Amino acid sequence: MKYAIVESGGKQYKAVEGSDIVVDRLIGAEPGSKVNLDEVLLFVNDDAVSVGAPYVKGASVTGTVVGEEKGPKIVVFKYRPKKHYRVKTGHRQVYTRIKIDSIKG
Repeated sequence: MKYAIVESGGKQYKAVEGSDIVVDRLIGAEPGSKVNLDEVLLFVNDDAVSVGAPYVKGASVTGTVVGEEKGPKIVVFKYRPKKHYRVKTGHRQVYTRIKIDSIKG
């Protein structure tokens, strides 16, 4: 089995050919466009394992942007008792879904 551990946006993801990964929003990535992830931390091809220091030289992961999607809503509620102070805000993070086409190492 061939897979790689890649870094995107300060987070690590396991990339397997043919599967999807959901990363933090990539600015300017249109659906259908190609994305090249060069920050490969670990590359595994059957029994051969390559560990980077910090990145594996010559390894890259190529994928196609499927689209953007929103994560779950997070509600932030602040209050101070007996002072009639209440503030309610919310947030939904935007993610980019990438279909992994090939892993080179």
